[in-house]
Amino acid sequence: MEAWFTGRLPDDWFEGAPEVAADRDEILVIGTLPDVELDDDVSDADRRAAREGRINRFRETTREHRIAIATEAERKFGRKVSWGAECGGVRALFTHLSIPVMTRLRMKERRVLDTLVDAGVARSRSHALAWCVRLVAEHEGDWIDSLRDALVAVERVRGEGPRPA
Repeated sequence: MEAWFTGRLPDDWFEGAPEVAADRDEILVIGTLPDVELDDDVSDADRRAAREGRINRFRETTREHRIAIATEAERKFGRKVSWGAECGGVRALFTHLSIPVMTRLRMKERRVLDTLVDAGVARSRSHALAWCVRLVAEHEGDWIDSLRDALVAVERVRGEGPRPA
C-alpha cells in the first residue's frame, strides 16, 4: 500500500516517500513538505505560523488532485483515505475519520469514564474512552508495537499454511 501511494503521488508534493498508516477503516497519508526559509531572528511563533501557512497552501492547492487519488485508492483498497502534511515539525491532519466503536462496560469501568467527565478531563464518556486509549498507547507503546509485530508474524505463518478445502 505504501509503495502504491509513493508511486501514485506527484513527485513534487513531498520530500521523500509519504508516511502511510492503515487500519481496518482508514488509510492515512502524511507527507513532509519542504521547510520554510526564514531569517534566523524570526520568532518561534512566526516560524510556526509560516509552517502552518505552507501546510494550508498545500492543502488548498492539491485538494482536487488528492480527492481523485483518494477515490482511486478507496476503490483499490476498500478503505477511506485521509490526508495530512508536516512542515518543520508542525503536523496537521486535513481529513481523518472518527469511527464510533461499540463497547460494553461494567459499572466499575463506566465509573472511571464518569470520573474523567466529572473532573473536566473529558467532555463525554466517548471522549474519556479515547483519552484512555491514547494514554495506554503513549505509556505502553513498545508493548503495543510488539503485539503488532507478533500479529504480522502470525498472519505470515497462516498464509504459508494449508488452504481450507
